[in-house]
Amino acid sequence: MLDNNARGVYAIAPTPFHPDGRVDEKSIDTMVDAYAAAGCEGITVLGIMGEAPKLEAKEALDIATRVIKRAGKMKIIVGVSAAGFAAMRALSNGVMDVGAAGVMIAPPPSLRTDDQIVTYFGQAAEVIGAQTPWVLQDYPLTLSVVMTPGVIRRIITENPSCVMLKHEDWPGLDKISTLRRFEKDGMRRVSILTGNGALFLDFEMERGADGAMTGYCFPDMLVDIVNLSSAGKREEAHDLFDAHLPLIRYEQQQGVGLAVRKYVLMRRGIIASDAQRKPGPALSAETKKEVDYLLSRLARHDQRAQKLAA
Repeated sequence: MLDNNARGVYAIAPTPFHPDGRVDEKSIDTMVDAYAAAGCEGITVLGIMGEAPKLEAKEALDIATRVIKRAGKMKIIVGVSAAGFAAMRALSNGVMDVGAAGVMIAPPPSLRTDDQIVTYFGQAAEVIGAQTPWVLQDYPLTLSVVMTPGVIRRIITENPSCVMLKHEDWPGLDKISTLRRFEKDGMRRVSILTGNGALFLDFEMERGADGAMTGYCFPDMLVDIVNLSSAGKREEAHDLFDAHLPLIRYEQQQGVGLAVRKYVLMRRGIIASDAQRKPGPALSAETKKEVDYLLSRLARHDQRAQKLAA
């Protein structure tokens, strides 16, 4: 089960599809195997980048179940955010029954006040059950819900089953530092894993993050950054990060970021197709050339990209 000492990389997994929109089960297997080979501690499925809203309820449970059964020792977190609590409860119960380590809950965009936010997560924790460990997703750039460190402290304090924060605020480095100070003042510790495509991972680790929960197309590089930072090898960590930064930046483009990510994962042989389920954009020929160019430049510094060099 997931707990408040979780560390390392929990890869945000895309959902592999065939070009005709069917779920690609074989690619789920190769993807899970690739994350294990990369050294990931866990995988998060059915997140925002997992195209969860495009899935039928049975598909979502089937995908999570396949990942859980394939994952071996890796811990699997399942995104269970939903418009209503009935759907959240059903998916949460279903995935926990088949061996998920925990679930992740994001706030609905309708929340506006601090009290509304705190009340919502208290109700959600009650709905999924006190025995289910869960991850609080803080992603205001996409979800439009702003959670101050004080609000996060209230949620953590009032909900013992909240064991992890997925931190995706931007700018957010000071938020990490503030939360760690709260812990020194008596707040219960939670694991902090960071997202945003790893765009700030180098400094997030130095501010007190425990690792990354994001889907950058080189998860093995994320593992290296986390390990180097944890070992105090600051210059090595930043050198490796700097080599990948142009591709990380390119992958962060709103609207096409997932398409870029899937394209590189396909080129790496991790999934068979870069298809998204409709509605979803396809990369233009010009965009693919630019990604290929970035991969060729990355190959000068990281041998993992050498076989992909255009």
